[in-house]
Amino acid sequence: MLCLASSIDAAPIEPASPAVMLLFAALMVVTYVGVAIERFHKTVAALCGAAVLVALSLLLGLFPYGRVYEFLKEDLNIFGVIIGTGILVDVVGRSGLFHFLSMWVVRLTGGSASKLFLTLCVVTFLFVAVLTIVPAMLILSSLVLVICRSLGYKPTPFLLTVAICANSGAIATFASGLPNIMIGTAAGIPYSQFLQVSLPCAVISLLVAVAALRFFFRNDLPWKQTAEQQAALKAQIETFDPWAMVEDNRVLMRSGAILMLTVIGFVFAQQMGVGMDFIAMTGATAALLFAGKGVEDAIAKVNWTVILFFMGLFIIIGCVKQSGALAWVAEQVVELSGNELTLLIPLLGTFSAVASSIVDNIPVAATLIPIVNDIAGSDAVPIEPLWWSLIICCNLGGNGTPIGSISCVIAIYALKKEVGVHVGWGTFLKIGGTIMIVQVAGAILYVLAYYEAGWMPNLP
Repeated sequence: MLCLASSIDAAPIEPASPAVMLLFAALMVVTYVGVAIERFHKTVAALCGAAVLVALSLLLGLFPYGRVYEFLKEDLNIFGVIIGTGILVDVVGRSGLFHFLSMWVVRLTGGSASKLFLTLCVVTFLFVAVLTIVPAMLILSSLVLVICRSLGYKPTPFLLTVAICANSGAIATFASGLPNIMIGTAAGIPYSQFLQVSLPCAVISLLVAVAALRFFFRNDLPWKQTAEQQAALKAQIETFDPWAMVEDNRVLMRSGAILMLTVIGFVFAQQMGVGMDFIAMTGATAALLFAGKGVEDAIAKVNWTVILFFMGLFIIIGCVKQSGALAWVAEQVVELSGNELTLLIPLLGTFSAVASSIVDNIPVAATLIPIVNDIAGSDAVPIEPLWWSLIICCNLGGNGTPIGSISCVIAIYALKKEVGVHVGWGTFLKIGGTIMIVQVAGAILYVLAYYEAGWMPNLP
C-alpha cells in the first residue's frame, strides 16, 4: 500500500532525451546479464548497476540525490517481510517441527516410489505456499537426499520434481514467492484474492507438472514394486525417528502455534489495517521471544545478500523509470496491442515467463511493475488481469532453465555438491522447458477465461 501511496503523490516524470533513455535501458540490460551469468554474484552486479546509474543520473541532472531514498522507501515493506519470515522459519526449523512433519510424511508412503513421488509433490506445494520458496526448498532438498540415500533411490528425479513443483506452489499465496510479495504490494492485492484467483491456477499447474514429470522419469524410478520390496522399505522407514531433531516438546508446540498464527495473520492483514511486513516481524519477534535460543544466530540467518540485491535492483528500476524509458516501453506495448486484453495478456505473460527463465523472476517482476502501472494508466485497460498474468507467469517461467528460479538453483546445486550429479542445460530444458511452455500457455488462457467470466475481483 505504501508503494501505491508514493506513486500517487509523486510528481509526473519528465522524459529524458531518447539517447539518455536508451543509455539507461542498455545499462539495466547489462546489469541483468551480470545477474544471469554465474561469473558475477547477482548482488554485486545489482549494486554496481545501481552505483553507475545513480552517478549518471546526478551527472545528467535527472533528479536530486534525495530521490534515491524515495526509490527505497516505496519498498520498505518487502524488506520487512523478508527479514521477518527469515527469522521465523529459522527459529521454527531449530525446534525440529519441519523435520518432524517430513518424517511422518515419509512414513505414510511406506517407501513406495510412486507414493513417495506424489507425496513429495503435494508436500512441496504446501511447504512453499506456507513457508515461501527458499526455506521450503532448503528443507525439502535435505529431506530428499536423506530419503534417497536410505532407500537407494536416484535423487535426480525427486530433486528436480521438488524444484519444478515448488514454482507452482510459489503462486498459491501472497507470501509464497518474492515476486508475489513485490507485485502484490505494488498492486495492493489482498491476501484473500490470491486464494481466490491464483490458488486454483497453482493447483492446475501442479497437476500439469506432476503428469509431465511422471512421464519424463518413467524409466528412472522403480514405479512398480513387489510386495516383498515394499515390506522391506516400510521396515526400513520404521527406523526413522521423527523426534530426532526435537529437543523440547514445549518449544515444538510453541513454534507450531506461532507459525500457524503468523499464517492466519497474513490472511487477515488487510482487514486488520496492517501490512504484511508487520505480521512477519511480529511472528519473528514472537518466535525469538517464546521459541528461540540463539537470537544472534537466527538474525544472522536472514538472507542479507537478497536484501542488498533488492536495494540495488530497486534503485536501478527507479533510475530507469525517472529517465522515462519504462513509460515509453508501456506506450509501445499499448500501441502494439491496441488496448486489447486478448493481445496484452499473452504479450505480458509470454515475455515475463521467457525473461524470468533467462534472468530470474525477481528483476523481471521489479522491471515490469512500473510498466504495468503505466499500461493501465488509462481507464481503457483493466489492470487486474495484467497483475495476475505477471504474478503467475513470472513464477512459472522459473521452470524454463536451470537458473530461472531459486528452487531450480538449489536443487541442481544440491545434486552437484552432495551426489556429484551434474544436470546440464540440455537435460533441464527438455524437462523444465517443456513443462513451462504448457503451464504458461494454460495460465494465459486461465487469466483470460477468469476475467471474461466476471470472476476476477476488483482491487480495493
